[in-house]
Amino acid sequence: MITPHQPTLSVLRHRDELKVHTGRLFIDGQWLEGHGMPWTHSHPATNEQVGVLTTATKAQVDAAVRAARRAFDGHWPHWKARDRKRLLQRIAQLVEANGAELDQMQTLDNGMPISFSSTYQAGHQIAADIFDYHAGWVDRIAGQTLPTFTGGDAVVMTLREPVGVVAAIIPWNAPLMLSAQKVAPALAAGCTVVLKPSEYASFTVIRFAEILAEAGVPPGVFNLVLGPGDGTGEALVEHPAVDKISFTGSRGTGRYVMRAAADGIKRVSLELGGKSPNIVFPDVDLDATSGAVMGMVSMGLSGQGCACHTRALVHESIYDEMVDKCALMAQLCVLGDPFDPATTSGPLINPQQLERVTGFIHSGQSQGARLVIGGDRPGGELAIGNFVNPTLFADVDNSMTIAREEIFGPVLAMIPFTDEDDAVRIANDTSYGLGASVQTSDVKRALRVARRVRAGTFGVNGYTVVPNAPFGGYKTSGLGREGGQEGIDAFLETKTVIISTGDSRH
Repeated sequence: MITPHQPTLSVLRHRDELKVHTGRLFIDGQWLEGHGMPWTHSHPATNEQVGVLTTATKAQVDAAVRAARRAFDGHWPHWKARDRKRLLQRIAQLVEANGAELDQMQTLDNGMPISFSSTYQAGHQIAADIFDYHAGWVDRIAGQTLPTFTGGDAVVMTLREPVGVVAAIIPWNAPLMLSAQKVAPALAAGCTVVLKPSEYASFTVIRFAEILAEAGVPPGVFNLVLGPGDGTGEALVEHPAVDKISFTGSRGTGRYVMRAAADGIKRVSLELGGKSPNIVFPDVDLDATSGAVMGMVSMGLSGQGCACHTRALVHESIYDEMVDKCALMAQLCVLGDPFDPATTSGPLINPQQLERVTGFIHSGQSQGARLVIGGDRPGGELAIGNFVNPTLFADVDNSMTIAREEIFGPVLAMIPFTDEDDAVRIANDTSYGLGASVQTSDVKRALRVARRVRAGTFGVNGYTVVPNAPFGGYKTSGLGREGGQEGIDAFLETKTVIISTGDSRH
């Protein structure tokens, strides 16, 4: 039990420096106060109240969707490619220009350490690049011309057209990058958007919306509604005027989204998490590899990432040594003030997630896994926050709960394997299929394993996500892809046009 006290660790000074607004909605080019129940946002490192969000009612969600529908049925899909391209480039420039503030806002939102929030993978740089990359697609969206199949005088061609009004829903762990991943391709394709961020990370997205307005996004093309999934999210997903839902979050909510979309036959893209394996063969530098393996769950988001490699599959010949080295790496983790550049690891997002993660840790112990390090919470002033020490379990069987469920916390399950076939079997023995990696100096082995493991993104001696490559999952990790050509295709429909060119007089 945490004893309430006034912590000496405080983020309130950063809130004041960043001039955090109370939550506002952005509908049809106007900033509005929400009329729903207010949402008090607490910072996960201290559980201090840092702001109050005004949330959208069902009527306000309806107003946002109707604004998006008017913009789509009106001018927006018919903008010149040159003008839409320049608009997306302007957004990229403004994101870059306001990058330091956006990175700090993420840290205030969800406790992501500034040392991680300001990196390429999590911060403003990748968000700016996502808009810049998709700006390049605007004047390259094209169909085909096809030969007539049965003969005769005709021209057969296809047109690529925007799918319509998009409901975009994102989680709290990387609000800036995830906002860009959904909004940039939608706008590039000619769609209009209603974006709902997590109630646990809305400040960054409010500032992002201000940047879009400053860039000159026309009224109704981009709209922002705030509030929890129960209520605001439901009203958005179930709205009959929404043509497509793009959702990132949990599998449970993803199932609800699919069921809700079924009534209106809405298009759906889902990214639903993973239980990604990191396969380690003996022909590697164990010191460097242990940092990569343990760092996936202990640094930055503390395992709160959909593609975090939370299963380490290690060859039996180096297993004990790798366990020891990963335990040493865990000790290098620095928990603390997320605004301090020396801090490497952040808190869990809220007390509910803290309870969930500690429950998984207890499950691992009760099912016979060997707790090597961690499994507890830091004391002192950090006890007021939602911190969990980096946790390593060894001697894990792949049937254990900690090897099968997405924990979303700083918990690594280490599993031994005997040979390549055994490693692939264990890697694929999961209902997920988002990410995976192999650590080896044998390029032939790396390519063999990459082909055999069923995952949407596969890393060899490293793992990253980039704007120009598709990202998404196999199996229950989701449907569709974000990034690359597949990412822009997700917001387009294909229309076939057949033009008779014969002389109708004959």
